[in-house]
Formats: sequence, C-alpha cells, structure tokens
Amino acid sequence: MAMSFTLQRHFTGPGKSTDVEWNMRPVAALGCDVEAPAAWSDTAVEIAATRYFRRREGEFGVRQLLNRVVHAVRHAGEKQGYFTGGQAEIFADELMYVLVHQIASFNSPVYFNVGIFPTYGFAGASDNYVWDPAAGKAVQQASAFIHPQASACFIQDVKDDLLSIFDLLKSEAKLFKYGSGTGTNFSRLRARGEPLDGGGESTGLISYLEIYDRAAGAIKSGGTVRRAAKMVLLDADHPEILDFIHWKRGEERKARVLLAAGYSGGMDGEAFRSVSGQNSNNSVRVTDRFLHAVLNGGKWELRARKGGRVVAEVSAAEILREMSKAAWECADPGIQFQDTIERWHMCPNSGPIRASNPCSEYMFLDDSACNLSSLNLVSFLRGNDLDWLGFAQAVRLMLLAQEILVDYSSYPTAMIAANSHRFRPLGLGYANLGGLLMRLGIAYDSEAAAEWTARITGTMHALALKTSHEMAVAHGAFAGWAENREPGLAVLARHAEAWRKLKLENGEAVSEMFKQVEEGARSHGLRNAQVTLIAPTGTIGLLMDCDTLGIEPDFALVKRKTLTGGGELRLVNQAVSEALVRLQYTADAVAAITAFVHDNGTVVGAPGLKPEHAAIFDCALAPPGQPARRVSSEGHLRVMAAAQPFLSGAISKTVNLPGHATVEEIEQIFLSAWHLGLKSLAVYRDTSKAVQPLCAEC
Repeated sequence: MAMSFTLQRHFTGPGKSTDVEWNMRPVAALGCDVEAPAAWSDTAVEIAATRYFRRREGEFGVRQLLNRVVHAVRHAGEKQGYFTGGQAEIFADELMYVLVHQIASFNSPVYFNVGIFPTYGFAGASDNYVWDPAAGKAVQQASAFIHPQASACFIQDVKDDLLSIFDLLKSEAKLFKYGSGTGTNFSRLRARGEPLDGGGESTGLISYLEIYDRAAGAIKSGGTVRRAAKMVLLDADHPEILDFIHWKRGEERKARVLLAAGYSGGMDGEAFRSVSGQNSNNSVRVTDRFLHAVLNGGKWELRARKGGRVVAEVSAAEILREMSKAAWECADPGIQFQDTIERWHMCPNSGPIRASNPCSEYMFLDDSACNLSSLNLVSFLRGNDLDWLGFAQAVRLMLLAQEILVDYSSYPTAMIAANSHRFRPLGLGYANLGGLLMRLGIAYDSEAAAEWTARITGTMHALALKTSHEMAVAHGAFAGWAENREPGLAVLARHAEAWRKLKLENGEAVSEMFKQVEEGARSHGLRNAQVTLIAPTGTIGLLMDCDTLGIEPDFALVKRKTLTGGGELRLVNQAVSEALVRLQYTADAVAAITAFVHDNGTVVGAPGLKPEHAAIFDCALAPPGQPARRVSSEGHLRVMAAAQPFLSGAISKTVNLPGHATVEEIEQIFLSAWHLGLKSLAVYRDTSKAVQPLCAEC
C-alpha cells in the first residue's frame, strides 16, 4: 500500500491566527454587494465577482467561491488516497489560508468549474473524458462538473486529413467553453496547391486557420466574457511560411481601414470582428540550423508536407526579417526555438515537443494538458529577504493540489485524458516579480534583478522537484518515467549544474536539494514530467492584487486596462510607497511622491525623488519625453535568461518596446533570445495595434 504524502502545518495551527475580516463590498457591474476579505482591493473583489462567482447557483461571496474549490480538491485527494489521519484537514486549512490571503492562486478554470457539483449539485452536460483507474483507460462521461475541466493549458495535434481538422475544431470548442486555452502546430497540413489523395489540390493552411479563428471568436471562454485563448504554430520550413507570417499583418491593415471608415473599434468592435486572425497568438518554430543559415546568409528549404520534397529555396535571413517586420507592425508572430526546447525535454523518448499553449509557457507532448498555479512573490517579502519557509510550504501545497487535480479533472479527448494521467505535467510559477524588485529598491533593468530572479526561480524549481520526488516515493513515478529515465536524469543534472554555476551566497541548501532529487530520482523517479513554468497570470494576478504580472516589469505606474465585454480598470502601482519607505524617505516625501505618481503616472519630476533612485521605478513603457526612462530590451532578456534554466517549461513574456523601435531592433532581439538559451519570445511595440487593451496613463 502506498505511503501518504505528508504535509505539515505552517500558516495555520496552534498560536497562529487564521481569522479573516470579511465585509460586504459593492460591485457596480453586478448591482449588488458581495462578501469579500476586507484586505482585498476593489479590483480583486470585482475580478472574483464578475469572472468566477457561480451567480446562477447563488454564489455571491469570495468565501463561498474559495470554500467550493478547497472542499472539492480536498475530497478528491481523499478519494485518490493522498491523505491519511488528519492530513486532509491540514491540507484544506493551509490551502484556504494561502488563497484567501492572496499568497497563491490556481488558474482560472479551477474557479470556473471545480466544486460546482459537490457544492450545488449541478452536473451539467458534457462528453469529456476522465481517467478511470478501475478500467485502466480514459472513459467518456455525461456530466460537465462531476469531473470538471480544471486545466488551463492544452496542446493538441492535428493530422493532414479532413476529419482530424474538424475533430480539432470540436475539441477546441469544448476547451474554450470551460475557460481553457489550446495550442496546435499546424505544420502537418498540406500547403495551398499540394495534390490531395482523392484528386484536386489543397486549399492550404490559411483557409483552415480562418475557420478556426471564426469558431474561437464565437465562443466566450468559460461561459463568461473571457476571450478564447489559442496558439497557432508553424515550422519555418512549411511552404506557406511567408503567407503565415504576413497573415495577421494584412488583417490588421484591413481593420485600420475599417476604423478609418467609421466602423466601431475596441476588441469586440465591428472593425476587428470583420477581419480574421484576431483570436490567436501566432508563432514560428525555428531550428538552430535555420538560425545559423540566417547568420551565414544561407538558403532555407521549404518542403512539401507529403513526401518532403523541396518546393522552394529562400533566404533564411529574409524569413527572419519578414517575421521582424510583421511583429513590428502587429506583434505577431512570436518565435519558438525548437532545438533549445528539445534539449530540456524530460520525455523525448515519448515524442518530440511540437507546440505550446496560447502564451508559450507550457511546452510538452501533443495531446497533453497542464493545470497552473502561481505564487504571489510579494506576499513572502520580509524585510530585505523572503520568508523562504513560507515559500517552501506554498510550493509544496500548491504542487499537491495540482497533482490531485490531474485525475480529478476531465479532458476533451481520450488521448489527452490518458496522457495527463500518464505524464502528470504541472505548471507552478509566480507573479509580481516586478513588484517585488521595486519594493526591494532594485531596478528591473539590472544585474541584481537577474540574480534575484535566478535565486527565486531556482529555489522554486528545486522545491517543486523535491515535492514531486516525494510524491513519487509515496504514490509512484509518472507512468512515462521508465522509458525516459536516462534523458530525464540528464535534464535534472542540467538544472543542478545551472544552479552551481551561479555561485550564489547561501546557495548551498538549494544545491543540496538538486543533488538529493537527482539521487532519489534514480531509484524512484518523479511523480510529474513537468513541474514549473512562468505563466502570464493576467486575471489571477489581479485576483491576488499583484502590481505586476508573471515575470514582467510594470507596464506603467498608472495604467488603464480595457476589459473584454466592456468596462475599464484604472490600475495604480502600490509598490512605490513601500519602496520609498525602504529607501528611507520621510513620511512627507513618500506622500508627496506617491501623490505625484497618482496624478502624473510617473516618478519623473516628482518632488524630492533622488536621481539615483529613478531607475527603480522604470517600467516597460517610458513616460512622455523621457525615452531613457524604461526597461531596455536587454533588461527584459536578462531577467528571462536568469529564470529559464530553472523551469520545466518556458516563460510567458513580452519584450515591450517603444513606438519608435525599429524592425532591426526586433530582429536582434530574436537572435539574442536564441543566444541566451530562451525557449520562446514575443515582442510588442507600443501602439502597433489599433486596439491596445493596456495603455499607460500619463
């Protein structure tokens, strides 16, 4: 009989107050008051109320929402044998504590879907699949919420035949319906003009992408005003690669013409509803050989999908230049580095990594899924350091909760359900790095910021691997471990070596943890094929009252966010005053500077701010007339490069650029990202899109 996985109390227990002050808060969008923690901001309460409450079932409070989720995960863990004795109660108490105190958060589909059946008795209708341990296979279920869809991130394959193309369309619809996102590499599809087996010619890749785009636009993700999330990927050797690169750029130009003609703007306005390509992120997957050809002025072969014959030879540099031009004009496509991704692949014997989720942080086998959670880094700040014991507990707690969700959840296809059970990939990450650095008085664009990023990410990854190993000892390694043992151990060694090379002060404990995981995995393996990544944490970052999302610096100290479905949030950075106090400014100076920021959106010109402290408050976007006062592209890349060696997956991150950035700068950013060992990258040049959901207020 498997041993239980032990969880000790840290946040709760004798002598520790777990009292939360609750009050009733007005939510204008609902026209009523809702119950929420007094410490939560109005923004966090509004996000919970408008995005996550099951109002149809009478859910009008944060306490109801969190109880629904916590109790469901607890009971699922009990049923799966994860708890003995009083462990279930400890788990539930600790999980409730970190959620209500905004220390960590699940991905949105957990709040959308988990606990609805056990709490409200509503089963819903579905034809999703769940892993049946008794049958030893994935079985179809008739209900939507007895086994809810809890993962945010999916990767799906599509084959070069008509039925597969439309099967994918159906499974995408099911994912969007329950609030998840999906990514697919479409490189198997024959290009326009290639012969079909039954006669005639293929209408080509873009013709099918337009169908998928329309379908995604028709479905509001999670049954709410949340937009569908989708990634479209194409290998650089596809015959239609240049058409793909130019696709969204051409559609953006059409939208601008429609806007000029008076059609309504906005994300859901007539102008953008009338053009295609607006419901996906697009990325090109490139190899090392391609990039060497770029540097050496070489030719690049485009190959037919059937038979692989060379149909054209083009300049590799021209392809990268066209990618850079398109990204300059409309932010798409991004780039993914195929060989780098494969070098860090834990399970290469089970298949290659061909695709990612919509935001490029989850990269794994086709037909797989990943549930995410994120830690609010600022919640661990104690003086000039972090509460590392609390950090370790939060990692352990959230990994366990996510592990329970794997077999509790349902999936749109039997293959995804089976692969989720077999490989059990998880995605623990963090948010508010930029807010943490600012509070510590550290400029994001500095070596010190990169060192902090490496320290935090490396520690998180070591703790997550340790937790996964201990779960493997108790409940067995993931089923795909045996066939991937040697490459898996090699990747673990690579993570450990990256940490040792840092030579951080007081880094021995983490180094020892990496060593213990390596040694332990030789005999017991890991419970999960993946454990960490950095997600964008958009909605859940706001739910946790984070100043900055994911690994990003702040976009601007004061910004306006346009909400899908209408409405707008004014977001004012709350880290400025804390940073000033830490920098030993007087109370009067703090009040004067923060008031200036609130009114002007910048510290530039603030009364009493010392010039040497200005860089601490630099954001992705420069204040008007101050082009030097922003995080440089090198600063963005430096922080990403510090984190990447300590992640199972990748980093959802945008290198934000000023409106005057050039095509050549974007091209160099792509090449620098490759040299730095990043797995993927996206860029955004300010005002390059006619509709921009996040704007600085200056």
